[in-house]
Amino acid sequence: MKSLVPMLLLLVAGCSAAPATPVQRAQNARPGPVRSLDMEQLCRQNAAYRYNTAAQKISVTGFEQFRGSYEMRGVTPRSEAFVCAFDEEGQFLHLSMR
Repeated sequence: MKSLVPMLLLLVAGCSAAPATPVQRAQNARPGPVRSLDMEQLCRQNAAYRYNTAAQKISVTGFEQFRGSYEMRGVTPRSEAFVCAFDEEGQFLHLSMR
């Protein structure tokens, strides 16, 4: 009986420990200038391929940050709007026609 009380106290103390909180990464406000230029070039290339035009004729009109992702808006010479999506590291995800 004397050894049962300390065992119960250890068991209860082990159960009441707070669970470890998940590690969260800080979100960067914007990618660096070199990375954003790379993102713009990649967006232009993908849009040029999709719309069958030269990359130099693609106009990038906007750059926005969302929760862990980026969007780059643009227009083709025929006034066709599109959006390029990137993840938080600046990797190209997809091109959407708007």
